[in-house]
Amino acid sequence: MKKKILVTGGAGYIGSHTTVELQEAGYEVVIVDNLSNSNLGVVEGIERITGIRPAFEQIDCTDKKGLTEVFNKYPGINGIIHFAASKAVGESVHKPLLYYRNNIVSLLNLLDLMPEYQVKGIVFSSSCTVYGQPEKLPVDETAPIQPALSPYGNTKQIDEEIIRDALNAGLPYKSIILRYFNPIGAHPSAEIGELPNGVPQNLVPYLTQAAIGIRKELSIYGNDYNTPDGSCIRDYIHVVDLAKAHVIALDRILENKSESRLEYFNLGTGKGVSVLELVYAFERATGVKVPFKIVGRREGDIEQIWADSRYANEVLGWKSVETIEDTLKSAWRWQLKLRENGIM
Repeated sequence: MKKKILVTGGAGYIGSHTTVELQEAGYEVVIVDNLSNSNLGVVEGIERITGIRPAFEQIDCTDKKGLTEVFNKYPGINGIIHFAASKAVGESVHKPLLYYRNNIVSLLNLLDLMPEYQVKGIVFSSSCTVYGQPEKLPVDETAPIQPALSPYGNTKQIDEEIIRDALNAGLPYKSIILRYFNPIGAHPSAEIGELPNGVPQNLVPYLTQAAIGIRKELSIYGNDYNTPDGSCIRDYIHVVDLAKAHVIALDRILENKSESRLEYFNLGTGKGVSVLELVYAFERATGVKVPFKIVGRREGDIEQIWADSRYANEVLGWKSVETIEDTLKSAWRWQLKLRENGIM
């Protein structure tokens, strides 16, 4: 019998790619998503790729009654992958209460319900923002947690602490916390990709929209950081590589391979790329020029961070394989598909 997995935020960017990988690995997926930053067409894209339409419920994870109804409707959920959250650093600075409400209450509801429905474990979508500006680079899982530079980053730190405290109190499940670096790109089929509602908050969708003429130009926030070209440095990882890590983490929990009830893994390529380097890499990979301008720094941004992924490579048995050029090509194919379909 296929194991049943609840994917919160499964119509979103990372959630949809992970749903594809889960289905292709033989899992049965139930998606819960409030569609605040996604749309139902993503579910159709998942079906076109896999031939399987995942179950879908339009529920906000802050609605505990609604979540309870999902568990009752789909009995036997074995595990949860929790993506559902507000995720834009800049927006969180201006709307902190929205971020604290969405990102913390949703997790509390799930952790409350898991014992009642005998859910074995939860894979939590965290972020390298928990490290703040690291004291040394690359950053590994033993690096100290720094004071958060944004409400978004703080919600991830608080959520990690909540999971740790719940497990220390003896609640009967396991968890793997995956700290992402910067996911970009799209599925090679161009059936799903990053499609935020409204103006993109993330770099690459704004970049591709500028390249295709939807946006006048890309704003690069600061060129006076202490980096080789003055722009911020990040570790950009292909979203499909990232999605595959979730399946491995879930397998690890459900097959009792985890070494403890709570584990942490960094997911990145191990290489830092500046914002300007990313723009030039896109231009080389696609032959398309990106109009951009340098503007002032953005509040909440970390100067530079990239992963030491050796622990995930060795213990989790996962590594990123896609090059930055191929990843950017996939993002451009997705943008062209959106234009072809008359979406944008």
